[in-house]
Amino acid sequence: MTQRAARLARPEPLPGLHSYLHPGQLFASAEPLAISTILGTCVAVCLWDEEQRVGGMNHFLLPHVVSGALASPRFGNIACHRLLERVLALGARQQNLVAKVFGGCTPAHATPSTRNLGARNVELAIEVMRSERIPLVARDVGGPTGRKIVFDLADGAVWVRPIGPAPSRVKEFP
Repeated sequence: MTQRAARLARPEPLPGLHSYLHPGQLFASAEPLAISTILGTCVAVCLWDEEQRVGGMNHFLLPHVVSGALASPRFGNIACHRLLERVLALGARQQNLVAKVFGGCTPAHATPSTRNLGARNVELAIEVMRSERIPLVARDVGGPTGRKIVFDLADGAVWVRPIGPAPSRVKEFP
């Protein structure tokens, strides 16, 4: 079986160069490697320029930098712009970029103060992409469970797998 055929049959990219993102990190590269992360209420934005074969991903926790906090990629308004800067510095062209957005769940155990956090993170990511005129071509957001995502910089594909407990079925009584 060819490598291409083997890759199509696998649920995730072939083993090889790999980078894992922790919350508050971002990574961009022109090398054909995989970037992975695990998301709950956090959001990841994947940017990809197919023509230049350059891409990157961020993983942010909160939508906006809070008063007195260091302006870091832990905040979506910082993380999205820094990711864009990084992929452009690697040779991507903004007019060629497409975006994919993942995460932003609302876990059942969320407190009232965090119940809408995932949705606010998703809204911020979409708004930044809209303001930068980068088309959103895929998303898997919201819901009650987290996700593991793997972004393959060899071809721009993203694998998504739900994590956490499956929603329980409600038994109805007559």
